[in-house]
Amino acid sequence: MPDKLTLALPAGSLQDSTLDLLRHAGWDVHSPARSYYPSINDPEIECILIRPQEMSRYVEQGALDAGITGRDWVMENGSDVHVVQELVYAKRQMTPVRWVLAVPENSPVNSVEDLEGKRIATELVGGVTAWLEEKGVKAEVEFSWGATEVKAPDLVDAIVDITETGSSLRANKLRIVDTVLESVTQLIANRSAWKDKAKRAKLEALGMMLQGAIVAREKVGLKMNVAKDDLEAVIGKLPAMRRPTVSELAEPGWFAIETMIDESVARSLIPELKRLGAEGLIEYPLNKVIF
Repeated sequence: MPDKLTLALPAGSLQDSTLDLLRHAGWDVHSPARSYYPSINDPEIECILIRPQEMSRYVEQGALDAGITGRDWVMENGSDVHVVQELVYAKRQMTPVRWVLAVPENSPVNSVEDLEGKRIATELVGGVTAWLEEKGVKAEVEFSWGATEVKAPDLVDAIVDITETGSSLRANKLRIVDTVLESVTQLIANRSAWKDKAKRAKLEALGMMLQGAIVAREKVGLKMNVAKDDLEAVIGKLPAMRRPTVSELAEPGWFAIETMIDESVARSLIPELKRLGAEGLIEYPLNKVIF
């Protein structure tokens, strides 16, 4: 048996959503309390929980074969790793996250230029420093060990923090001035591990299945029966990525249609299909969609 693939999973805010994604992709990972070594139902993978902020350094050094972390932290660490797959999901939503510049609601700061000579707190010191240099602004950037939202205005003039919806910032009476960068989650690999034939095959399969699980989150399958006279109108209404599957039923003059649609349109589309003559409509969830 080849060496196991050592895979780092993100400890902290991204942990639960990552374990849930892995489950939909086909891997059950169980993380006992106070243990950083989760079990996984795959004899070819060995897991460890690592903070995403530092994960890419250990992957680059070869202490880990691969890991799931944010593109922002790979950039912050300047890590030379291979990106196997970008995975657009976060703690709450299947969207990129943003690092934003935020100030107190009553702050006179309305643009990055207004921060000249000011003090900014953030965990992303390197990224923010580079961003300010691009903007031609000189400001003091200090590292924040957490609870960054509470530091303005008493300790600093502004903060740069990560957000999905902005709700935490609003709750702390902060307003967003600008976006420093957007980030997505990535499956990354050590370059030596990527050159290993067996590990590369495992990583490619892992990336494919994780991406398939992400795509499936926003899709549903749809089945229905349609009479021949209504077939053209029903098919014309379906927003399928490709032509739907149409097959004849045992009853003459009737057809079965199966397709995949965005879940967000199902609630308005299904009644319309019913009005056009579709019968026996069944909507069902999907685990994975592989293109």
